[in-house]
Amino acid sequence: MTITGPERPGQQRESGPARVDLAITPTPLHSAPRLSHELGVQMYFKRDDLTGAGLGGNKLRGLEFLVADALARGCDCLVTGAGPQSNWTMLAALACLRSGIEPHVVCYGTAPGRAEGNLRLHRWLGVDVRFTGAAERSSVDAGIEAVTAELRAAGRRPYPVPRGGATPLGAFGYLRASEELAAQLARLDQPPAGLWLATGSGGTQAGLLAGVALTGASYRVTGVTVSRPADECRRRVGDLAAAAAALAGRDPVIPVPDVRDGWIGPGYGVPSAAGQAAARLVAVTEGVFLDPVFGAKAMAALIAEAHAGRLHGPQVFLVSGGAPTLFAGDEVTGSEA
Repeated sequence: MTITGPERPGQQRESGPARVDLAITPTPLHSAPRLSHELGVQMYFKRDDLTGAGLGGNKLRGLEFLVADALARGCDCLVTGAGPQSNWTMLAALACLRSGIEPHVVCYGTAPGRAEGNLRLHRWLGVDVRFTGAAERSSVDAGIEAVTAELRAAGRRPYPVPRGGATPLGAFGYLRASEELAAQLARLDQPPAGLWLATGSGGTQAGLLAGVALTGASYRVTGVTVSRPADECRRRVGDLAAAAAALAGRDPVIPVPDVRDGWIGPGYGVPSAAGQAAARLVAVTEGVFLDPVFGAKAMAALIAEAHAGRLHGPQVFLVSGGAPTLFAGDEVTGSEA
C-alpha cells in the first residue's frame, strides 16, 4: 500500500488501498434468540449500526478508504450528495471533519422549513448543504459536479464522491469486512446459509459479494432493493463487486447478485407498512432499532421468506444503522442514494 503526501493521525498502512481508521471494528455478531423463535429460523445480527462515529452506520467502512484516497491526493474538501435525510452524507461529513477535510453536501429537492433527523445534525455541525430545487434524485449528480467546479475555480482541491459512496473504493470497505465476518462465523456451531441486507446504491452488497468470492464463504448474499429497480441493482452490484476485487489484486468469479424486489412500498425514502411491522417486531424481541426506509424494508422481506418456509439454515442480517431517520417525522425521505 502506498500513501503519497504526509500521513494524518489514524491513517493505516496495510495490504490493499490506503485506509483511515474511522470505524470501531470488529462490530458485534450476536444471536437473536427471540426473533429466531418468532421466525422459526436461527437469526444473527451483524451490528454495523455500532461502528462508532456519530450514531454509527455501515457507510463508515467505505469512507475509511475514500477519505484516505482524498488525503493522499492532497484534497482539502469533499463533495457528495443524496437526500435531506441521508445517512451516507451525515457519516461522510463526520468522517471529513475528523480528518481535516471540509464537507460539502448536495441534496435534491428544496430545503424544508423544519430541519429534522440527519438534516438537523448537518446544520448543527455547520456543514455546507445545498439543494438542487429539483425533485429528481439524479439532480444530485449534476449538483455534485457544479459544486466541485465552483470549489476548484476558487482554488480549492475538491474530492467528488457519487451518491452513497458507490465506487469500487467505497465497496472495498465491505470486501475487507467480509474477512472480519468470516472470523466471527467460524466460531459458530453451524455456518449461516444467508446474509441479508438493504440495497440502495449497491456498494455494500457489492463488497460483501466480492468478499464471498474471495473468502470462499458458503452463504448467499441477498440484497433487498429499497431504491432502484432490481435489474439495475444487479448490474451495479456485479460491476462494483468485480472492481472492488480488482483493487485487492484478484479476479474471482463473481456470483450473480441476488437482489429482491417488491419491498420498496410507497416509494424510495418513504416507510412502508410491512417495514414498520418488521421493525417493531425486531425492537420488541431483540431491543434493536431498524431505520424505517432501509433496514426495516429488508427485514420485512426476510420475515416473509421465513413465514413462507423458504429459509433453510441460519441467517445473518446486517443492521446498517440510520438511527437519525427515526427522528425525522412520519414520512422520511432521501435516506441515502
